[in-house]
Amino acid sequence: MAERADIHTVTRRVQFDSATVLGLGAGLALVAIAIFLGGSGSAFIDIPSILIVLGGTFAVTTIGFSLADVTHTVAVIGSTIVHRGRNTREVAYTMLEIADFSKKHGVLGLGGTTLAGFANEPFLHKGLAMVIEGLPDKDIAEILDEDQAASTARVYRSAAVLRKAAEIAPAMGLIGTLIGLVHMLGNLGDPKAIGPAMAIALLTTFYGAVLANMVLNPLASKFERNAAEEHLIQHLQALGILSVARKENPRRLEMMLNSALPPDSKVRFFE
Repeated sequence: MAERADIHTVTRRVQFDSATVLGLGAGLALVAIAIFLGGSGSAFIDIPSILIVLGGTFAVTTIGFSLADVTHTVAVIGSTIVHRGRNTREVAYTMLEIADFSKKHGVLGLGGTTLAGFANEPFLHKGLAMVIEGLPDKDIAEILDEDQAASTARVYRSAAVLRKAAEIAPAMGLIGTLIGLVHMLGNLGDPKAIGPAMAIALLTTFYGAVLANMVLNPLASKFERNAAEEHLIQHLQALGILSVARKENPRRLEMMLNSALPPDSKVRFFE
């Protein structure tokens, strides 16, 4: 194997999640096309219905969680669509480079500018800093486990917010339907009032179904997928950090990493 003069940091490329945008956009576009082919699209726009479903879903969801949880979930949606992605195979190679470098130059050689190169990877940076400071590997493992659990819990809490909102949205649609029916039945003598009341009755159910099944539930699934991917990356980093802390042979680390990686992402660092 050729000598490696430095360690390549994990590249965090800005990625646009085309699957999320394409899927959501295509689904809503198909609904919109069906609406316009069937008649006037303006008939499906009703401000009171939108307020009941969107505002009601937000308000009732906040009751079950907290305002901070709900606002954080909104922020996570943005970071899901446009995020800085990493490749698990690149992460594995970086951990092997770190282990190989440490084996040749010692743990203290990872300090200074080498450690600073991982500033954009908080989990990895924190773990290597503890190794350089000489903390026992058991303590490092416990701290890393706690960090992993907290990171995963935050994402799954956001997914739970979306799941709950997906349950509430159709219920708010039903509430809007009842409101519309009450208005309609109370104004049977006024033909002009029947139309707007009927619009509220029908459109709130429509908005609730679309919001729950085409937006909220799919986004919750994407959150959970991203959480699983981030957990794998942190697991790979933790394996490398602990291997360096225990001064293990990098070839053993390669086998451990390959046991955690998917079949199509296996690494061959020492070949």
